[in-house]
Order: sequence, then C-alpha cells, then structure tokens
Amino acid sequence: MKAAGDCYQCLRRLACQAAELATEDPELRSKAIREALQIIDRHFSSEEVPIVIATQIHQAVKEQTKNTDPYREMKDEEMKIARELVGGMAMPRGFRGLLKLSVLGNTLDFFQDFNAVKRDMGRPVRLAIDDVSIFEGRLKQARTLLFLADNAGEVFFDLPLVKWMERLVRVTYVVKAAPAGDDLTIQDLERCGLEREFGAVITTGTATPGVVLSMASAEFKQELNSCDLVLAKGMAYYEALSELPGEGRILFCLKAKCQPVAHSLGVPLNSYVAKLW
Repeated sequence: MKAAGDCYQCLRRLACQAAELATEDPELRSKAIREALQIIDRHFSSEEVPIVIATQIHQAVKEQTKNTDPYREMKDEEMKIARELVGGMAMPRGFRGLLKLSVLGNTLDFFQDFNAVKRDMGRPVRLAIDDVSIFEGRLKQARTLLFLADNAGEVFFDLPLVKWMERLVRVTYVVKAAPAGDDLTIQDLERCGLEREFGAVITTGTATPGVVLSMASAEFKQELNSCDLVLAKGMAYYEALSELPGEGRILFCLKAKCQPVAHSLGVPLNSYVAKLW
C-alpha cells in the first residue's frame, strides 16, 4: 500500500511521539524531532510505502537520543494489560473464534488511550471482510504457515490460535530482531516468559514496522517464499505485503485504525478484517 495524503501527518505524529518517549532531555528531544521531520520532508511520496519512512524515523530517533528501545515502558504496560485481559476472557473454540480473538488483540495500539482500548476489547469482533472460512479450508490442506506477529501485547491473543493451528500445520511465529515501535521482539518473548510456548520462532532480521523486504534476512525471505500460508497481523504488514501479487495464501488480520488503510481495504474506519490476498 502506497502512502496517502493523510500519512504525512501521521508520520509527523510518530516522529514527535517516538522522540518524547525516547528522552526527557528537551534538547535531545528537539534534535530528534527535527531530524525525523527532515526525513519525512525528504522522502514522503505517494510512490513510497509508509513503513519505509517510519523505519527511518525510528532509526533517527534512536541515534539522536541514544535510546535503542524508546517504547520499552509502553510495551511492558501493554503486555501486562494484555495478559490480564486474556486471562479474564472465556476462551473461544475453533479456528474462527480463536482467529477473532487474535484479531481483537490488534486493537492494542500505542496511538490510542488504553482506557478506550479496554472498552473496545469488550465489544464483539465483526469482520467487515471475512475470508476466514476460505483460509481455514486451505489451512487443512497446508503443511507450513508463517505467523507474522504485530504489537507486543498481541502475543497473548495470538498464542491460543497458534496452539490450535499447530495441530494441523507447522507454525513459525515471526517477531522483530530489534525494537521497532511497540512491535514484538524476540527479547519481549523472553521477558514475558513465552519463548518456549511457540514451536518455532524466527525474526524478520529487521527493526522495521511490518517488514521492509529489501532489509529482511535471507532466512525470513526463504520462509516467506516457501511456506504454504501466511497469517499477517496488523496494518504495517498489510502496507508492506499488499505490494506483492495476490496469490491467495496471505490472510491479513487487522483493525483498520487509519483512514488510508480503511480506504485501501474498502471498509469503514476501525473495522476488523480478515482478508485473503
């Protein structure tokens, strides 16, 4: 998905947010914001994928503030809340119910107020695009699946679905190699004690929202090209992988939290979708 006009202001908000989280030093914060805004002005284009610019913003903020994980405290809080929320839920049965639980986890978002997120968590998931049954049919014929994880707290919402699918296919859970916003990293899995709960775990080899394929590791690209199916969580993976030809093997599972993504999908803002690509 290429950048829309609204993405410009969203990227500017990201620059300010990342800098504010990275340091309390006003001078360093201002320097980081200036550098990040210059990156946006130099590179923003309707021909560019937004996560490519977001990656450059995160890198600039880290370099200017010397903070390699600006979202650390936010991720810890997000994972704590997510663990509590999932622990208090009645666990659904079957693929559809567990996939909806996983999609519900995508409500977690560092751009939104956590109290508002908690309220949204109590509402049923209604899929504006529902390709779940088609994907489940293909899952029963598959051997391997790549599960692309999104925000850190979502791991608790993903795990029951991963466990269910492992009865049918070999699931490889994919996280980030290093901090990228509040995305789940291999270190986050260890911090929350879940690293052994997943049968196979690899990283994208990058510190990018979603994945910038030109920067991804050879291992990840090999797995992406060779696996039978892909379940991709979150808007950033949709932005990245919707640039690939649709082959009917990727299921995008997300909440459309911004207008450009909602417009691209053809759904109302804040809709949940499970779209086969």
